[in-house]
Amino acid sequence: MSKNLDKSSVNEAGKSKSNDSEQGLEDAVEGADEALQKAIKSDSSSPQRVQRPHSSPPRFVTVEELLETARGVTNMALAHEIVVNGDFQIKPVELPENSLKKRVKEIVHKAFWDCLSAQLSEDPPAYDHAIKLVGEIKETLLSFLLPGHTRLRNQITEVLDLDLIKQEAENGALDISKLAEFIIGMMGTLCAPARDEEVKKLKDIKEIVPLFREIFSVLDLMKVDMANFAISSIRPHLMQQSVEYERKKFQEILERQPTLFFTDSLDFVTQWLEEASEDLMTQKYKHALPAGGAAAGSGDMPRLSPVAVQNYAYLKLLKWDHLQRPFPETVLMDQSRFHELQLQLEQLTILGAVLLVTFSMAAPGISSQADFAEKLKMIVKILLTDMHLPSFHLKDVLTTIGEKVCLEVSSCLSLCGSSPFTTDKETVLKGQIQAVASPDDPIRRIMESRILTFLETYLASGHQKPLPTVPGGLSPVQRELEEVAIKFARLVNYNKMVFCPYYDAILSKILVRS
Repeated sequence: MSKNLDKSSVNEAGKSKSNDSEQGLEDAVEGADEALQKAIKSDSSSPQRVQRPHSSPPRFVTVEELLETARGVTNMALAHEIVVNGDFQIKPVELPENSLKKRVKEIVHKAFWDCLSAQLSEDPPAYDHAIKLVGEIKETLLSFLLPGHTRLRNQITEVLDLDLIKQEAENGALDISKLAEFIIGMMGTLCAPARDEEVKKLKDIKEIVPLFREIFSVLDLMKVDMANFAISSIRPHLMQQSVEYERKKFQEILERQPTLFFTDSLDFVTQWLEEASEDLMTQKYKHALPAGGAAAGSGDMPRLSPVAVQNYAYLKLLKWDHLQRPFPETVLMDQSRFHELQLQLEQLTILGAVLLVTFSMAAPGISSQADFAEKLKMIVKILLTDMHLPSFHLKDVLTTIGEKVCLEVSSCLSLCGSSPFTTDKETVLKGQIQAVASPDDPIRRIMESRILTFLETYLASGHQKPLPTVPGGLSPVQRELEEVAIKFARLVNYNKMVFCPYYDAILSKILVRS
């Protein structure tokens, strides 16, 4: 697919949006872009980037072009993170222990504070550095104020008047402790409730240098609080404008430096949609075969809809080989989220398979006892908690689960006055539970197929309530499955809204050939 086709599609989709709104959104996002710098750097260094083919010949780029493009990616990723992740917050940077950066920072800071201490120890004291610090504190406090905080603004400006403070220092009349007392009081007025304790501790510090050092430390935390407050404030605005903003930024990156981050013809998106189309066509062809097995006529074959192909393509992301295959360019920012959903579904598949074979082997009425079913599910979930850690061995854990399940079933049957769980049944049940470790186990494959069918049905329903009926055998894990389905559908729906022009342009070519 040509880049020009993409551009025309995107421009056509975005003509109705206000330029003023876009500019306001861009300004808001750029104000906090440093929060995701590390995430962008780690994503861009992924080994899978090297494997990506280039649709355009490489060309030399300047450092300025590279930085500008990287900044665009960062802003787009930040806007996306704020919208998609309702719990997103900026956190204070914590350097690793014994790291070079941390050692350098400590050395520089120590030298600075030692210099300040030496100046204040002179006779008479030199206040040059101290006054500069007061100026920085003043600017920081003013930055916390909202437009309506006129009285507080006047107080800060009047008490922390640097010209007056310099005159007092020159005349030996400066009371630095009194300034510090005002600063701490103002910090207590402006800080979030979570910082009350840190501000209160400042009052117990009597020496000037340690006090100033801690004041700056608490101010840094207050800056983070203010940034998170700003994010929560702009989130509703971002929700309204983010679709157009992300699409615009994506197109700018695609046009400016496609080979640095994506391929200009979106090769991996095209490959992803082509595979989904082929798989879906194969399924429909099998269903269209007559009972005798003869090939159906071309006129009898149902045509694929773009929506069906897109939905099936998103389902393929839940079975993705993240180590071997590059992720499609348009879902790259959500790769970690899709991977997390994939891991949750794998765990849910094992859990559902274990419960299915257990309730099938036990007495008919045992699965209808809600308390027992919930208890058994919690036991198995806890044992599967670390399923995706390298140290986790599924076979060994399933052996433990088999032992525990048999004990719980025997105990439940005994309390109910039912026939005891025989040794032969225990052996068979343990064997069936251990067999779930294999991806080719029939029960496990059935559970996986039914889970994907449920998700596909939910996507096709337009995410309307109530949710579709859960397929047979999945009732014990219905709550967990519905939670995953809602997360998955939200992610898919947002991605569709942003990148639908690209998908429509690619699918218009693919479906013509099919």
